[in-house]
Amino acid sequence: MARLPRLTVPGYPHHVIQCGNNRQPIFASPGDYALLLGLLTENAKKFGVQVHGYVLMPNHFHLLATPATAEGLPQMMQAVGRSYVRYFNDAQGRSGTLWEGRYKSTLVQTDRYLLACMAYIDLNPVRAGMVADPRDYAWSSYCHHIGQRADKLVTPHPLWWALGNTPFAREVAYAKLVHAGITAEQQQQLTQSALSGWALGDAGFVADLQKRTERRVVKAAAGRPFLQKKSE
Repeated sequence: MARLPRLTVPGYPHHVIQCGNNRQPIFASPGDYALLLGLLTENAKKFGVQVHGYVLMPNHFHLLATPATAEGLPQMMQAVGRSYVRYFNDAQGRSGTLWEGRYKSTLVQTDRYLLACMAYIDLNPVRAGMVADPRDYAWSSYCHHIGQRADKLVTPHPLWWALGNTPFAREVAYAKLVHAGITAEQQQQLTQSALSGWALGDAGFVADLQKRTERRVVKAAAGRPFLQKKSE
């Protein structure tokens, strides 16, 4: 069975995961992290993609991003992926693939899951046991959102702006949100939806989203084939 095209709809936040092949490391030095961060910053601007959150882990990375066009996110990821592999292979004297196939992604319902997804992303180094506090990890968007570092890659989402009336209020509110953590159910939902490519949201969100794309957005119920209604 042919695989479904990746679900990409402009104006919606997308949770993106790109893994190293066989979970191998994709960074060998701090300079590698900085190089990939620079490529993401350059190409997000070039292809009209707003990145609201990110984390670069030793063998994979996450993004939370809203593309302005249907082509913007795939074009950005392709450009970043190709450029980084060339750089990394040259630097390490290696050849061949670095990525575990194409990147994984899906859409998340803004009001229900966006802030949870940001927290999920920023808490990755804590869950991995690399740091006790997300502010101690250099390669994520967390320090930007709590006012400790200006990050050119990050475009704060309107929901982040709505956390408070002043920069300090927003930063404190976001820090509290992240330190409160997310539930095990939310963590599983965010992981599995991105890996499977099915949209994450309630029935109303899914129904509205399905009107905007011919690609089905949730897994069809067993024994009931998906039917796309024609536009009237």
